[in-house]
Amino acid sequence: MKTTVRLPPLVTVDGSGLIAEIEEYLASLPAPARIAVPYVSPLGSTLQAWNAGYPTPRLTLLDRLTHRPARPVPVSSAGHLRLTSRYIDAFGWLQGAMWDSAGRVCLLGAQAAVLAHGYGTPATVTTARVQLMEILHATGRPVRSPDEYNDRPTTRQADIHQLLDRAAARAQRLGL
Repeated sequence: MKTTVRLPPLVTVDGSGLIAEIEEYLASLPAPARIAVPYVSPLGSTLQAWNAGYPTPRLTLLDRLTHRPARPVPVSSAGHLRLTSRYIDAFGWLQGAMWDSAGRVCLLGAQAAVLAHGYGTPATVTTARVQLMEILHATGRPVRSPDEYNDRPTTRQADIHQLLDRAAARAQRLGL
């Protein structure tokens, strides 16, 4: 025996008036205020190493047998300048000395530290310093060296980061 279930006819309600009323109400509300600051995660942030994104220099078997340091990681002059800025950001900035006991470094000290950690070659550093000088002279700051600019009493850490950023952009544009 087959049983059939009969459902009552569907009732349709015309909700267009209700929808129009809701849309009118929503349109009358003030626009939400835009947040002027970037979103900050309530979970916090993770500190990244100053050399994040770059491989660490690794000793090969031949390096170990001959007691020599690992081959440097090849970086462009633009990459060296970015790493220098990151290094200063991570360890602190200093004027009047290459480094201090707290680990803070000046511009030259940061470049030397990046090189000593195995990123780039002395030629890379030389090319990067030429780019720094080009930016200093192009922006109307005639100095004999980037170190002289670093040690000026009017120079701030933000100025050094801006200088490194501009020089890195120039080196990138030139393919250095």
